[in-house]
Amino acid sequence: MTELIGSGVLKLAGTVLPAGERQEIHLSGGLVVDRPAAADVTTVHTGGWIVPGLVDAHCHIGLDRHGAVERDVQEQQAVLDRDAGALLVRDAGSAADTRWIDDRADLPKIIRAGRHIARSKRYLRNYGWEIEPAELVAYVEQEALRGDGWVKLVGDWIDREAGDLTPCWPADALNAAIARAHKLGARVTAHVFGADALPDLLAAGIDCLEHGTGVGPELLAQLAERQVAIVPTLIQLENFPEYAEQAAGKFPVYSAHMRDLYERRLHRLRDAFEAGVPVYAGTDAGGVLGHGLVGQEIQALTEIGMSGEQALAAGSWAARAWLGAPSELRPGDPADLVVYDEDPRTHPEVLTHPRLIALRGNIVFHR
Repeated sequence: MTELIGSGVLKLAGTVLPAGERQEIHLSGGLVVDRPAAADVTTVHTGGWIVPGLVDAHCHIGLDRHGAVERDVQEQQAVLDRDAGALLVRDAGSAADTRWIDDRADLPKIIRAGRHIARSKRYLRNYGWEIEPAELVAYVEQEALRGDGWVKLVGDWIDREAGDLTPCWPADALNAAIARAHKLGARVTAHVFGADALPDLLAAGIDCLEHGTGVGPELLAQLAERQVAIVPTLIQLENFPEYAEQAAGKFPVYSAHMRDLYERRLHRLRDAFEAGVPVYAGTDAGGVLGHGLVGQEIQALTEIGMSGEQALAAGSWAARAWLGAPSELRPGDPADLVVYDEDPRTHPEVLTHPRLIALRGNIVFHR
């Protein structure tokens, strides 16, 4: 159920995370505010656990499996994410123009990485710019200026001549392109399944890895020292066996490689987390997967050794801080929060059943 309540001062009371203390929270004008002296306060909820708005750090509002979608579908996708508690989304590449969503107070805030930048004929059709290495700097500059502080590269993909995953970009092109993005104030992330593309990406100064299933022990110290994040998209990784099966007849080496990456995924990602590599929750919604899965993705992070609290942080306050958004519900912060009936740190299954969601001070979901 969706309702908009935005007049006066709204009050909620419950156990507020991450502090874990019982508090009253007052909302007015889209913000968390100090307790007002005036009596015009409406209590909208008492009890439960109050969590800063969830984050889907790898999402594709504006895409489906065929490419860009129209505004009505974009809206449906955004509403599904919002009603799952994802009030902040890092859109990790989209061919659609979703800027109109910024004017809707009832839809999640999107941090955009522009459009995917891929090698010619080495990515999903209708998704990204497909270019050659000599063009990489220019396209990175273009997307850095269009995006919200991020650029998305496709770091590896199947090379049909090689019959397997291979790196998409030579080292010199990566070095120049990532340096240009950093000069423009943008961070760069890369889709990367395998291991071969990783050394050049890291040497060039990549800021984040999407999926990261090829990360081996020889890279962990470097990743941890530089705090290069991984967004593993664990739900999406469950599709690897299907991809392997589809390719088995024509590309047997790629098929075997994808199966191996799938078998090692939890071990490798656990090693990365235990080594101190930052890990954040992202669903990869918008291509093969539907939207509204952030609760399931946060729960899945416990499979790589995260505690319930660490997994929740990776999909809430820690992810918000990483993306430069306010990470605690303090006066002056955006009034974006989710309320649960049980403690989601110890009962992560409750993440798929929010009781109440406030976005920019409006109650947009109340069950």
